[in-house]
Amino acid sequence: MDLKTKINTGLKQAMRDKDAARLATLRLIMAAIKDREIALRGEGRDTGLEDAEITGILAKMVKQRQESARTYEEGGRLDLAERELSEISVIEEFLPRPLEQTEIDAAIAKAMEDVGAASIRDMGKVMGALKASYAGQMDFGAVGPMVKDRLCAGA
Repeated sequence: MDLKTKINTGLKQAMRDKDAARLATLRLIMAAIKDREIALRGEGRDTGLEDAEITGILAKMVKQRQESARTYEEGGRLDLAERELSEISVIEEFLPRPLEQTEIDAAIAKAMEDVGAASIRDMGKVMGALKASYAGQMDFGAVGPMVKDRLCAGA
């Protein structure tokens, strides 16, 4: 079962369960997916989104909600922050599990080997390979400095 079908199944189940908060979040996810599909049709691509593209959308949604929750907490709006955090938990159900540090280290080493990275100039290639293979499984903001350190140490 592809990811879009899983999300749709979850949406239908939330309707049956009358879970308004979960239903609203799943509807937001489906709207984001449909927006992306419409944008791709405008670019001449009529096929649906692949699971990796949907995972990227979900990862972006999680990141947006984390930033919003942080902002709400700083502003003293804990009720809104709590709502954002509950949306994150629903979205994360459809993301692959996050990688452990050892798995991240191995993924970086493999990506560097695959693209033949030899210097800091190859950082974009390495990050691109990691994003293509591990979207939603690692925090690329934290992984970037690790890749940079390895490339600088190898130079």
